[in-house]
Amino acid sequence: MQLIIVVVVVGLLGGIAVGLQTPLASLIGQRLGVLESIFIVHLGGMILSGIPLLLARGGKLGEWQRVPWYALGAGVFGLVVIGSINYTVPRLGATVTVILVVVGQIVISLLVDHFGLFGTDVRPIDLSRIVGVGVLFLGIWLVIR
Repeated sequence: MQLIIVVVVVGLLGGIAVGLQTPLASLIGQRLGVLESIFIVHLGGMILSGIPLLLARGGKLGEWQRVPWYALGAGVFGLVVIGSINYTVPRLGATVTVILVVVGQIVISLLVDHFGLFGTDVRPIDLSRIVGVGVLFLGIWLVIR
């Protein structure tokens, strides 16, 4: 039971990070520009992840060739996230932006699970999942209106 609590807390920390990153990246974007915001956010992440990686003498970074070629493009999606945040926050606010980001994650995750993409276990889309996503879209509508 303790393990599941740790997993839930780590997941919540990820959500908190998205909630904090959203207005901060938007602030940079509004003051400097979208490309500048994307660059600064990713530079900060690179530096912060690079320090422990250097301390670990590169870890397994030298084995990058073992990763499927398409997985190496994962960073591109970070560019899309920051760009969409920069565009959406000034127009809809941080709350709606985070909700949209989370619902987008859930919808694509449903498809990834349903088809077992990228090595995930197959978890078919069923009625309860469809209803759950419908409730999320209702939530978006209630928050935006």
